Amino acid sequence: MSVISMKGGDGKHSYANNSEMQKSINSRAKLAVIENVKEAIVKLAFPGYIKVADLGCSSGENTFLAMSEIVNKIIESYQQKGQNPPEIECCLNDLPDNDFNTTFKCLPSFHKKLKMDVKEKCFVSGVPGSFYSRLFPSKSLHFVHSSFTLHWLSKVPDGLEENKTNVYLRSPCPPNVYKSYLTQFKNDFLSFLRMRAEEIIPSGRMALTLVGRKALDPLSKDCFQNWTLISHSLLDLVNEGIVKESDVESFNLPFYNPDENEVKEVIENEGSFKINNFETIFGLLFSCKTGRTEVKDDDNVDQSCVLDVVRKRAKLIRSISEPMLAAHFGSAAMDRLFDKYTYHLGQHYDSLRNKPTINFFVSLIRK
Repeated sequence: MSVISMKGGDGKHSYANNSEMQKSINSRAKLAVIENVKEAIVKLAFPGYIKVADLGCSSGENTFLAMSEIVNKIIESYQQKGQNPPEIECCLNDLPDNDFNTTFKCLPSFHKKLKMDVKEKCFVSGVPGSFYSRLFPSKSLHFVHSSFTLHWLSKVPDGLEENKTNVYLRSPCPPNVYKSYLTQFKNDFLSFLRMRAEEIIPSGRMALTLVGRKALDPLSKDCFQNWTLISHSLLDLVNEGIVKESDVESFNLPFYNPDENEVKEVIENEGSFKINNFETIFGLLFSCKTGRTEVKDDDNVDQSCVLDVVRKRAKLIRSISEPMLAAHFGSAAMDRLFDKYTYHLGQHYDSLRNKPTINFFVSLIRK
């Protein structure tokens, strides 16, 4: 679990400098998030103190972009009713090895984004720990936000001995490998909901965004292309004698992108939350028009632009996977590994550039 944190710091391969795609999806979910905040405030009858948590805050400014929208909507809701702004506690959670220092360097810009001077009434703190365990006192949270986190599992599933030379699901692979991943996701998501059910007050809300899939076939190649290319890249390093084949065979990612039914099934079986809304947010891997990696590009693009967006996408994948890969294969292999990954991504550009990425936004109400 200690290596699931994103790559820290503010270097060229850091999560802080390579999370534009996550920022874009969060921006597209913003209206749904703040609408849920507004509804929660009204339902809770404008309490004098509000506690908000962002679970899986990672490093960099994205968590504060989300928190500023939430805090501003809280303030606006109180102003519209002629109420004095409440004291607001913003709790930023991630694993203990997360780079909280880089995140908290963004605190001054967070205060500048607030609509009015509530600095003396807005308190920010870090909460290290796994969100698959208890983090807060019982019935203490009013609103929970979590973005791009719940597709990360608490551990690599058991029973993957047959998944050799693949770092994740790949077609074809033994059915029991898929079942192992699905079981781990269901167990983890169930634990997440049970922990939050203890911590959130009645009528409190959660707003969750996670990577998903539309394909009913979990082994569709569209479901895991990024990780298939990591597998190809590692096998290239095996052929070059840089890493051992046995190390590749013993490595699997703690990741699972569920479909809509799998998410809803766990929520309904756990029983503590009502689904308020469930939306699918589509994106695309590449864009040569904007330099971002989620918007559709033109049919005719020059090769320098293609190379630029491929490199951007490779740096994104490196920022979220390098700590896990480096812990297993060694830091010395990372530059060569992602050179190979960039090459393979470029080779698949034409087939991938208009493939949709699937993200789910789920709003839950504590019963």
